Amino acid sequence: MTETATVRRSRLTPEREAELYAAVLDLLREVGYDALTMDAVAARTRSSKATLYRQWGGKAELVAKALRANKPGPDLATVDTGSLRGDLHAMIRSQDDCAIEQNSALMRGLAMVIHGNPDLLKAFRELIIEPELLELRRVLQRAVDRGEVREGNPAVDYVLHMFVGAFVARGMIDELPPTQAFLTSYIDAVVLPALGVPTD
Repeated sequence: MTETATVRRSRLTPEREAELYAAVLDLLREVGYDALTMDAVAARTRSSKATLYRQWGGKAELVAKALRANKPGPDLATVDTGSLRGDLHAMIRSQDDCAIEQNSALMRGLAMVIHGNPDLLKAFRELIIEPELLELRRVLQRAVDRGEVREGNPAVDYVLHMFVGAFVARGMIDELPPTQAFLTSYIDAVVLPALGVPTD
């Protein structure tokens, strides 16, 4: 009885978890990944370090889960507008320009440190990249099933790469943040034509 009660007490409420994740992302924006410490998270969130380690294991998992929880809008796989173009446009509309810019800046900062940090790379792959790929594959499979995309189109395997490229290139080439308008036009000009989907 006592053990069960203890386990129940140690679980975080969804509200508390969201509060912790928001604090982690605030710290990440303020100091970057390398300077972010579990001590700082504990102080910012009035938590004990032991609680943080018990719930998340370490900094890499905590940061990756905070990023995943911060994903705005519904999961792409649950959006079904009846067309691939509609689904991808809905994904872009789920964030305003401010959120897109903030998320893009966070990802750029993490990209600088991710390959030198095996724990962060592992957590990022498991908690961000693989779930995103799975969602995207479901959306693309629906488009194949509807006859919009040809079965076996080689571009299907590179859609996530195209999106990452859009975010990176926007800042590097245009010296501008990605916006809804830019990403929507990128989908119509690059992603859909590569998949053989008409945009008219």
